[in-house]
Amino acid sequence: MKRKYRNTNKKLPTKYVLLILTTVCFVAILLSLTLNISGGPLKNVAGYIFVPMQKGINNIGTTLSDKANDFKTLGEVMKENEELKAQVEDLTTQLNTNKLEQYELDNYRELLELEAKYPSYNKVAASVIAKDSGNWFSTFTIDKGKNDGLDVNMNVIAGSGLVGIITDVGPNYAKVKCIIDDSSNVSGMVSTTEDNLTVSGSIKSMNEKKVITFSELKDDDDQVKEGDPVVTSYVSDLYQQGILIGYVTSVENNSNNLTKSGTITPVVDFEHLENVLVITDIKSVKNESADKSGNQTESTEQAK
Repeated sequence: MKRKYRNTNKKLPTKYVLLILTTVCFVAILLSLTLNISGGPLKNVAGYIFVPMQKGINNIGTTLSDKANDFKTLGEVMKENEELKAQVEDLTTQLNTNKLEQYELDNYRELLELEAKYPSYNKVAASVIAKDSGNWFSTFTIDKGKNDGLDVNMNVIAGSGLVGIITDVGPNYAKVKCIIDDSSNVSGMVSTTEDNLTVSGSIKSMNEKKVITFSELKDDDDQVKEGDPVVTSYVSDLYQQGILIGYVTSVENNSNNLTKSGTITPVVDFEHLENVLVITDIKSVKNESADKSGNQTESTEQAK
């Protein structure tokens, strides 16, 4: 007959084990506090059990406190960062405003200096409000017109000298053709020798070397050289006398060996025109027609 063996290895449930250990610990603590056993086994047991627990709890508390401080510090840094960004934007705006004001101040100062160079002429200041396509201000529109006393054939100056001439005018606007325009011809004069020449606009030359051309120069003594200033001539039908056009950059003999031609660097910056002065004095126009050779006078050219 087979014998039945009883299973004697029954395990105590975990919850009872925890309850027993908790009760033991509580009793041990109570005895230690009540009896004040110094150095006894119960106190040693308590030291081994509770000191590590206390350290762990302290470490956890310290870590949580540090994390909280870190989050607080991060929030403060982010707030300061936003404030600094706002300050940078304000300073950038102020800097740009100062630059613009300084630029406008420089422009007005330049106009005042130009006004002083030609004190004998009456002038009206105007601003450029439109231009034709392209990099150069060969033709453009200003914000002054008949209501401001402007009229056709009035000379326009800026920077250090001649810009061009008014070709059309309305009540509150005027159109200007510059001396660099392909259709422009100006009677000029080399101020050092008083030799006359014809200055012609050339967008191609401006694109290539930032110069315009001249021709019809009679320089029998070869006195004209690079760097000589060229101004508007007293024989000009449309332009007031003595307005600076530019400086000679090259001179060469023509094939007829009677006249010379070359290039001039204008004194006006025809890439960045914003403000100009209009000379309200109009030079009397001579009504001359084409000469026998078929060449047209300055007045006929400008009428185009």
